[in-house]
Amino acid sequence: MGITNKIHFRNLKGDIFGGITAAVIALPMALTFGVASGAGASAGLWGAILVGFFAALFGGTPTLISEPTGPMTVVMTAVIAGLTAANPENGLAMAFTVVMLAGVFQILFGVLKLGKYITLMPYTVISGFMSGIGVILIILQTAPFLGQASPKGGVIGTVQNLPQLFANINPLETLLAGLTVAILFLYPSKLKKFLPPQLLALIIGTLIAVFLFPNSDIRRIGEISVGLPSLQLPTFSIEQINTMIVDGLVLGMLGCIDALLTSLVADSLTRTEHNSNKELIGQGIGNLVSGLFGGLAGAGATMGTVVNIQSGGRTAVSGLTRALVLLVVVLGLSQYLTGIPSAVLAGIALKVGIDIIDWGFIKRAHKISVKASLIMYGVIALTVFVDLIVAVGVGVFIANILTIERLSNHRADKVKAVTYDDEEINLNPEEKQLLERANGSVLLFYLSGPMIFGVAKAISREHNLINDYKALVLDLTEVPILGVTSALALENAIEEAVENGRQVFLVGLKGQAERRLRKLGIMEQVPAENLISDRTEALRQAFTFVQQPQPDYLNSIATPNYSDTIDPQTIA
Repeated sequence: MGITNKIHFRNLKGDIFGGITAAVIALPMALTFGVASGAGASAGLWGAILVGFFAALFGGTPTLISEPTGPMTVVMTAVIAGLTAANPENGLAMAFTVVMLAGVFQILFGVLKLGKYITLMPYTVISGFMSGIGVILIILQTAPFLGQASPKGGVIGTVQNLPQLFANINPLETLLAGLTVAILFLYPSKLKKFLPPQLLALIIGTLIAVFLFPNSDIRRIGEISVGLPSLQLPTFSIEQINTMIVDGLVLGMLGCIDALLTSLVADSLTRTEHNSNKELIGQGIGNLVSGLFGGLAGAGATMGTVVNIQSGGRTAVSGLTRALVLLVVVLGLSQYLTGIPSAVLAGIALKVGIDIIDWGFIKRAHKISVKASLIMYGVIALTVFVDLIVAVGVGVFIANILTIERLSNHRADKVKAVTYDDEEINLNPEEKQLLERANGSVLLFYLSGPMIFGVAKAISREHNLINDYKALVLDLTEVPILGVTSALALENAIEEAVENGRQVFLVGLKGQAERRLRKLGIMEQVPAENLISDRTEALRQAFTFVQQPQPDYLNSIATPNYSDTIDPQTIA
């Protein structure tokens, strides 16, 4: 695995055009998310530049465009609000330290090779989580959309103050915000490849505010500092240290999910395969540097990535180009951005929130599964009104429990304990004859497929249903995986048989299942000659055993009526 991303210049024209196009889209989004977060437009711009540059340079997805995104902005808004409320003097500096912590966590995840596990969560949880973030973004834009400052208390505070917000509406700013949303919704799709609707809405809204209402009291984004950003040294507070670490972990995890899901989109469009762990390291370096210079946290942005690919971008040169174009804009043209109305940015952010909501799955979830839809709506509610990490944790836990229950019920059907022919077990004629002649003295215990822990109950139940036998044939031929709990359930069955003087035969034991039983010491309870690869042979030996004179306590269990053994040659 190389240190930097794969960079070559064989696709230079396409990469440069893709980078420039992605930069045009990134500009209004960076301004929007910077203002929405409370850190300011400059923080959004520098986040887009620094995260985008270093993630492209060190990441594992050549076409990925990284920048502040809607989900990351939602978390950053809460982080900034919480820390500035607790520590007004150093709160913003502490928030940038949280961005650095998020980067450190992401680098750690990549080094530990956890990339393939990050997105291993049910779609119902991902859908509910993203839709909840979309709802949060919409709610948080209500106040600026209506021309007012956002009330304290985040989502809850905004909801509680809705009557007051509507009572004090600023008609002019609301008109600008409404016009912005209208442009974004009504903009023809055919024109998007020539001019992004976000940039058009930004230009039109700003021109209207500057030329038609030059003296009106319209809130604007204000001055954007010209020049390179100053270094933000890590700032901690003993009182908030635990909160900062948790916030950094949440921000880092969200960034991982956001980036890797976008990487999958990039893979499908380019027919390539990204390097998850390397991408996490690249995202971590980008966020670490962004936090050091007062930028917002970022992640892989689906919109920018898709536009980059559709415009010809194929290597990391496109992401580097985009970052450099934004750098030129910040250093040379920032004075022209100060007149942008905040209401226009609120309209853009509102549309982002609407787009984040997974409308397609929401419309169909109840048709697919009632349980799935309940999980999704539960995650949405927890995300909006409780906490992001609680929403994901509870959602994943419930979804996994339901999945394990379904798998266990399905696998339980593959656990059969029989003393006679059973249609669900594919027995050959000789095996059927052997079981019939044994007259209940031979118990065939058949298991098939992965034996996860949820199947242990079925193993115990099937074994306990039949007690009148003298020989146990345990067929594990079709068991590729044997969980610890299921192995212990088998151990109980074997121990009970051995303690009662019954003969135990293990059939087809191999691979992981054999290693598991050996490590648990279960194999020591079975004679080596009773480890047989063929089930028919095991049944022959079991039948021979039960035909021999048995101790009195075993004869009281079952008394076969056969005094002769079966010649295998006569059964076919």
